[in-house]
Amino acid sequence: MQSPTSVSSHTLLREPPDFSLVLGGPLFQLLCRTHLADDHLQLLRQRIVVISLFCWLPLLLSSALDGQLLGGSAAVPFLKDVDVHVRFLVALPLLISAELLVHQRMRSVVKVFLERHLIPESAMTRFDAALASAMRLRNSVAAEVLMVAFVYVVGVLFIWRQFTALDTATWYATPSTDGSKLSLPGIWYNYVSLPFFQFILFRWYFRMVIWARFLWQVSRIELNLVPTHPDRAGGLGFLGNTAYAFMSLATAHGALLAGQLANRIFYLGAALPDFKAQISAMVAVLFCMVLGPLLVFVPQLARAKRTGLREYGTLAQRYVHEFDSKWLRGGAPADEPFVGSGDIQSLADLGNSYEVIRTMRIAPVTRDNILQIAGAALAPLVPLALTMMPLEQLLKELFGILF
Repeated sequence: MQSPTSVSSHTLLREPPDFSLVLGGPLFQLLCRTHLADDHLQLLRQRIVVISLFCWLPLLLSSALDGQLLGGSAAVPFLKDVDVHVRFLVALPLLISAELLVHQRMRSVVKVFLERHLIPESAMTRFDAALASAMRLRNSVAAEVLMVAFVYVVGVLFIWRQFTALDTATWYATPSTDGSKLSLPGIWYNYVSLPFFQFILFRWYFRMVIWARFLWQVSRIELNLVPTHPDRAGGLGFLGNTAYAFMSLATAHGALLAGQLANRIFYLGAALPDFKAQISAMVAVLFCMVLGPLLVFVPQLARAKRTGLREYGTLAQRYVHEFDSKWLRGGAPADEPFVGSGDIQSLADLGNSYEVIRTMRIAPVTRDNILQIAGAALAPLVPLALTMMPLEQLLKELFGILF
C-alpha cells in the first residue's frame, strides 16, 4: 500500500499542477467573460488592441474636442506627449504580452522540481501547501480590490502627481495657485486610463511577490541537491532560465522610463546624463524583482558546495593514494598493462567531478541572466542617446568601440 506522500508525488508527476502566475483574479475572469482571454491566454492580439485603445483612444478624441491635439494653449499638446503614447501604446502592450510569455515559461517549474527529485517524499505535503497558497493569492479578490484602492489613493494622487506629471501646461492639466486644473481629456486620463495602467503594473508586482514567496517556502525544505550536477547549481540551474520569461516586463519598465525622460528632455531642458541615477535605480529594482527571489536558495547551495568539496575531496584523496601506490610504487600486478587501464580515465572523471563542485555557483543565477534583464530594460532608452549627439556621430562612436 502506497503512503499518502508517495501517491501525492506520483500524481503531481503524472498531472503536473498549473503554476501559472497569471491565470486568476477578477480581471482575468472578466477578460474570459468578454472573450478577450481563455485558459491558455490566447487572443493576445485582441486583448492588446482593445485594452490599449480603451486607455488611449478617448484621450485622442477628447484632446481633439478640447483643442489640445497638436496646438492650443498647452506647452505639451497630446500628440507631442511622448510619455502618454509610450505608456499606452508600448509599455501597456508589453505588460499584456508578458502574461502569455510568463504563463508558457513558468508553468513547468513545479514539474521540474519533481522530475529532478529535488523535493524529498517526506516534504511533499509542505510543497503542495506552498503551491496551494500561491494559487490562493493569485486568485484573491481582496488583493485586487486593495490594488485598485492603492492606485487611486497613492498611485494617482501621490506618485503620479508628485514624480511623473510635468510641471508645465499640458493637454491634461494646467498649473495654478490652487493646484493643477484638469482639462476634459485630463479627467479621463486621471480617473480611468492612468489608474487602469497602474493597476496592470501593480498587479505584476503582486505576482512577483507571489513568486518570491513560493520560492522562499520551497527553500525552507531540505532539497535533494547534487553538487556534481553539470548545471553547476546543484540541479537548480533551471530557475535562472525563468529570467527570460520576465524580459517583456523589463522592457516595459524601460519603455515607461524612456517616455518620462523624453518629456523632460524635450520640454523641460533636461539632458539624458542627468538621469543616470534613475536609470541605475530602475535596473537595480528589476534585478531585485526578477533575480532577487532566486537568492533564497543561497544557504542550501553554499552548504551543498561545502559538503561536496569535503566529501569528494576525501574520496579523491583515497583514490589518488591508491593510484599512487599501485602505479608509482610498484603495487600493480605484473600482468596488468598500464596502457588501456581504466584507472587513468577514472582519475580524470574524478577530477572533472571535483572541478564541477569547485566551480559550483551558490546562486542559480548566471551572467547571461543578468545581461538579459539589463539589456531588455535599457534597450528602450537607446533612442534617447540621439538627444545627446546626431545619429551619424553616434554610429561612428559605436563602430569605434566595436571595431
